[in-house]
Amino acid sequence: MLRRTLLGIFVVQFALAIGMTLVDSYRRRGKKPKPFPTTAPSTVDIGDGSITTYTYGQDLYDDMLAAIAGARRRILLETYIWKGDEVGEQFKKALADAAARGVEVYCIYDAFANLVVSPRFKHFPPGIKVIRYPVYNAGWRVFDLRRYGRDHRKILVVDDEAGFVGGYNIGTPYATEWRDTHVRITGPGVWDLTRTFADFWNLHRHKRFRASERPLLLETASVWEPRIRFHRNIPRLWMFPIRSMYLEAIDRATQNIWMTHAYFIPDQDIVDALRRAASRGVDVRILLPHKSNHVVADWISRGYFSQLLDSGVRIFRFREAMVHAKTSTIDGSWSTVGTANIDRLSLQGNYEINVEVIDSRMAATLEEIFRTDQGHSWELRSDEWEARSAHRKFTEFVLAPLRPLL
Repeated sequence: MLRRTLLGIFVVQFALAIGMTLVDSYRRRGKKPKPFPTTAPSTVDIGDGSITTYTYGQDLYDDMLAAIAGARRRILLETYIWKGDEVGEQFKKALADAAARGVEVYCIYDAFANLVVSPRFKHFPPGIKVIRYPVYNAGWRVFDLRRYGRDHRKILVVDDEAGFVGGYNIGTPYATEWRDTHVRITGPGVWDLTRTFADFWNLHRHKRFRASERPLLLETASVWEPRIRFHRNIPRLWMFPIRSMYLEAIDRATQNIWMTHAYFIPDQDIVDALRRAASRGVDVRILLPHKSNHVVADWISRGYFSQLLDSGVRIFRFREAMVHAKTSTIDGSWSTVGTANIDRLSLQGNYEINVEVIDSRMAATLEEIFRTDQGHSWELRSDEWEARSAHRKFTEFVLAPLRPLL
């Protein structure tokens, strides 16, 4: 009886999730996001380098393609989604041209994220070295959970002189229709992006049915910039420092915590940390999409709204477009930009990377961006939330057990 009951609950949850996804997909057909405010690329100098912040995809792509066009020695590109559309073709051609003029070109993309991309697009010129991170990577080690993480990183490094990292995937819709955040880093910090790419390449370069890729060997030594730190989630090595980074920063906050996330499904430790911060007078604000591209994730995240709102946390919902950024700023001095969402898949599952910056000017940049986004958002009030309909509360209750999976 217990087995049948549990199986029945799982079937109901699965059917509800599938049904919601299909209905949401039908409703979105033919609809285009509306324009949204953005900020121009902004650069701050930190030590011997700089950080430029982008909030509009076309601005970012223009600079990424220019960097690729000017490459002299080596290009490292790692991305989760790489669409075979106009923008995707632009990047592919730019990389092929670089390889043709003698530049070493290395690419990594996630096969699962690109299942719907044309197989034709996934054929690259011989001069480009490519790792297609497989859909299934466990082999005979079916129960080895370390081998199931997706490669959710988005990195570009050119000549070890400029590195790009953040939330933007590669594709035409992201150029103008999504609000995301990415940064361009110069100076000593670029080395950590190079090492991140090389470590992943060397860990996954072996192929089962074809010749393995050659290892990527680094020649230069690391130079530390103490105000810029990179945190890398590596499921194969059971390393997940990004979650710890967030918990430590939240617990140290005394003035404000402003967070923007595409998918917000925190574990109870993070919820409790945010509630404690609000209870000691910290201005805690969380900005999320009003409707993301994953309707089930939206519904599951709402299960935490009551706890947060009752504690004084303010929740803003970005309207009429998808906000895909993964950023936070605290107390006017600490900030982070990266690929990790606040959910289990990002914090305890996937390959991710976030840059942590201890600099007041960088924090001020992200605070300005947050204010711009907040001006294009609706604030969710506690009384409004508690007055939601019974069928919404029931749906949240049914989907609640799926939280640990997402």
